[in-house]
Amino acid sequence: MTLLQIQDLKTAFHTREGIVRAVNGISFDLHQGETLGIVGESGSGKSITCYSFLGLIKSPPGRIEGGLVLFEGMDLLRCTPKELRKIRGNQIAMIFQDPMTALNPYLSIGVQLTEPLLTHKHISRCNARQKAIASLREVGIQDGDKRLKQYPHQFSGGMQQRVMIAMALITEPKILIADEPTTALDVTIQAQILDLIKNLQKRRNTSVIFMTHNLGVIAGMADRVLVMYAGKIVESGETEAIYYTPAHPYTQALLDAIPRCSSSKEALYVIPGHPPDNTRPIVGCAFAPRCRYVAKKCYQFEPEIQLLDSGHFSACLRVQDGTLQLDHSRQGKS
Repeated sequence: MTLLQIQDLKTAFHTREGIVRAVNGISFDLHQGETLGIVGESGSGKSITCYSFLGLIKSPPGRIEGGLVLFEGMDLLRCTPKELRKIRGNQIAMIFQDPMTALNPYLSIGVQLTEPLLTHKHISRCNARQKAIASLREVGIQDGDKRLKQYPHQFSGGMQQRVMIAMALITEPKILIADEPTTALDVTIQAQILDLIKNLQKRRNTSVIFMTHNLGVIAGMADRVLVMYAGKIVESGETEAIYYTPAHPYTQALLDAIPRCSSSKEALYVIPGHPPDNTRPIVGCAFAPRCRYVAKKCYQFEPEIQLLDSGHFSACLRVQDGTLQLDHSRQGKS
């Protein structure tokens, strides 16, 4: 069952330097109980995509210039602020990238955990408190009575992220959006947080949108993957297809940049150049100046994402016309 449907979403920021096309016409679906991974470098449009349909884009300078976002038949882009508040934090919840800035330092953990319940579920404060203690226990935080009285600065980074997860899931949302939730954590805590999200999702059959620039993280999390570059989706498909048979040079470059566990002294691969300036019109393929397989037509024609085979889409002109066969010999090796 399709839970969320996004069609031709466009979001821009009108600044003194020009109009930044942060999200430039993307479309995708999210199904019940599915984990959808969105990957790409910083500035590719991952976070802005989700902030747009949650009404979290500051206006001005941000402006949603087009598109359709259907959640259970309701277009979120045309909801009133009051209607959107009933959905945000209730049926659609979000784990933000940095818990230290997302948590309010002036309010106790108890106040911040019970607020969604008091706002959306209209239960008593006593029942909200008991549910908050149970939520902390579910994410691995014991001594709930004591912890509810504490403030964010009294928690470690990993514990703060667990509180964020508890806060996002306390209303039992249908969709959980995780915006790079492991970026500021060490590797051991990262693994714990990822396992926690996976286990809670299976238990509640929650749909998850997981955004990250770390392809190693997304490999064990997602059922499907969207690869974004310069505000557009350049490749999408099942996770196994994306990792073992990438069909866009940008996807392959991201995979090649993952460090390999081998005894060879091969230098780490770095994608040359920088992402494009989205304040300027892009002619042809946005990735062309950084692409090792670029051809003349790549600078002349703007590629449209097309179906290659079952559920696998690519926006590479050369892959689409059969003049480029990407080397998959390194894929799947780590």
